[in-house]
Amino acid sequence: MHRLHQLMPVPARAADFVLRFALALVLFYASADKLLHPQDFAAIVTGYHVLPEALVNPVAIWLPWLELLLGLSLVSGYWSEGAVTLTAGLFAVFWVLMIVSAARGIDVNCGCFSTKPADPSAEPTPMLFYIGRDAMLLGLALFTAWVRLTVAAEGAK
Repeated sequence: MHRLHQLMPVPARAADFVLRFALALVLFYASADKLLHPQDFAAIVTGYHVLPEALVNPVAIWLPWLELLLGLSLVSGYWSEGAVTLTAGLFAVFWVLMIVSAARGIDVNCGCFSTKPADPSAEPTPMLFYIGRDAMLLGLALFTAWVRLTVAAEGAK
């Protein structure tokens, strides 16, 4: 067991695990379809118009693996401090990307949890939904990091 985790009182350890597990579930879910359909995910990445073409395929390949590895780290507890920090950073990038896309007038198929194209007969999901959802995920990751750091610091006193 990691030293930071040992410094936490038992209820805080349980809360820490639940928060890490929740983040891991999001990351597992986010990575699954992208791992199965990298070409479709590459098309979604292209639609954001933020990467040079030479980087689209590498990002479409490594990003789902990063999400999966971060999820595994969060569940297992190995390197979890780094995983929580990287997860918060990843969610921050996604959140900013949604804001920038909306500001540029680009209404993207998010690609966050599915690479399937949106049903043309369905009402499109508003970009504000994606921005709000990504803000909540970022908040969850930041809260998890804060709990880990503050509770462990208080336990060390």
